Amino acid sequence: MTRRHDIDALRILAFGLLILYHVGMLYVAPVADWGFHLKSVHLAEWLEFPMLFVNRWRMELIFLISGLAVHFMHLQRLRDGALKLAWVRSVRLLLPLLFGMLVVIPVQPYVEGLSHQKVAPGFGVFVLHYWSLSPWPEGAFAGSRYGLTWNHLWYLPYLWVYTIVLLGLLPALESRTGKRLRAACLRLRGAGLLWLPGLPLFAAAMLLRGNFPMTHALVGDWYAHALYASVFFYGYLIGVDAGMWAELARLRRTALLLALVSFTVYLFLDKFAGDLLRDRPIDPDILTVAGWLITWLRYWYGWLAIVAILGWGHVLLNRPFRWLPYARQALYPWYILHQSLLLWLAWVLMPLQLGPVIEPALILLGTLTGCAALHELLIRRVGWFAPLFGLKRSEARPSAGPYWMRAG
Repeated sequence: MTRRHDIDALRILAFGLLILYHVGMLYVAPVADWGFHLKSVHLAEWLEFPMLFVNRWRMELIFLISGLAVHFMHLQRLRDGALKLAWVRSVRLLLPLLFGMLVVIPVQPYVEGLSHQKVAPGFGVFVLHYWSLSPWPEGAFAGSRYGLTWNHLWYLPYLWVYTIVLLGLLPALESRTGKRLRAACLRLRGAGLLWLPGLPLFAAAMLLRGNFPMTHALVGDWYAHALYASVFFYGYLIGVDAGMWAELARLRRTALLLALVSFTVYLFLDKFAGDLLRDRPIDPDILTVAGWLITWLRYWYGWLAIVAILGWGHVLLNRPFRWLPYARQALYPWYILHQSLLLWLAWVLMPLQLGPVIEPALILLGTLTGCAALHELLIRRVGWFAPLFGLKRSEARPSAGPYWMRAG
């Protein structure tokens, strides 16, 4: 099967955006709505608007692309069967998760605990305590009640669960009835494709978000599962269907325009309309309908943004860029490493009072440089490191230089 360069490129760009987003989390205000492991003194309220613009679709896009990836892998490994694919995915997802939680992540709860003054200085002592799964003072760091945390690596166990469930459903999906249902979904065109897939996301919010707010703890995180499992399954359904991809490309301009309009209306109603109407009596029924409308606009905007991104990506990115193979290999290690580097750099640089421009610039530059150096000089050069970061041993080639030093 021919490799889909646009999906590879979108996946790389989505995870690249994740690094920028996490830098933004250090600075976005208000803190009550945008809590993070560390916060700078240089908080910016204006940053909330671009963060909201991205927040409403960023993880949904990543899970949808992950569903696409499972579809491609299933096609490539049909002879191996679902059990072999489940084993391959388990090793690639759970081994990096375990290594990350024990070795890469600890610096994050350490600096967070220091900032809360609930962890004593001394990283070595902290790590030994962390590895022992002993209790921590309440509120020491995110996940401290469990003794250890997976922080930003929460995506890996969620993706593993969705993959295993999907593989278990393959016999039903490949049955005659399953194929008919998938074919019916893939016949969605025009307006139907622009709004119908948003309905399950809206329903998940209306039915589950109030009682099951997102925790990223896996167990009991029903709203998150309903949201992310839905788009993951969308990705698997879309797969390589030529008609669906042609329609996504055709709708890209309409989807982009509607996404911008829906986000503007959503932002106005959610952030500004309440201030304008604060001193006016409003019928409770109107407030209820307005709440439903705001929720619908949020999830409709998220789906429209995904349609626009997939459509434009298919048109602009489906070509063999020279940087793509190297970036594709670097993506998983960078994802695992970036937040630990980011938070360590933030902890070191924030006390220096470098200002609201130099400080975030150095944190971003240092994070990118650290990821690049560790990937290029360690992970690619030491064969046994590769599986710990989700790569095959064959992808660690000590003799190979970085892609910009190679011909072709």
